[in-house]
Amino acid sequence: MAYVTIPKDLTKVKSKVLFGLTKRQLICFGAAALIGVPLFFLLRRTASNSAAAFCMIIVMLPFFLLAMYERHGQPLEVVAGQVIRCMFLRTKERPYQTNNFYAALERQAQAEKEVKAIVQKAKARAAGTAGGKTSGKADRRRKA
Repeated sequence: MAYVTIPKDLTKVKSKVLFGLTKRQLICFGAAALIGVPLFFLLRRTASNSAAAFCMIIVMLPFFLLAMYERHGQPLEVVAGQVIRCMFLRTKERPYQTNNFYAALERQAQAEKEVKAIVQKAKARAAGTAGGKTSGKADRRRKA
């Protein structure tokens, strides 16, 4: 008796539209045929049949790869985009950094201390100049 294996995770099962192919595969194979077959007939006039067939295969291969290749549920263009982003667009060395909550609290407390010190200095200057006390340096600047 023949046994058929049924996958336990049905989310990975893709619906077949025509001839056991998915919509993506049908579209990519159709595009490959629309480009490759006319190219074959155009090249067959000037080159041999084997050379025309080889050129047709070379032109149609990217469409077949787009239709069939999948890695971890991701199509070829997503995988290629991730590889390009990783290899060329991002920096090569990415240091490991964490944002520790306690270090953030310490930085906040330090910033508050600095702000408080600046405010106290400003108040002291304002209180010193408001009482009529001026330094000798300021008087010399005004006279000159």
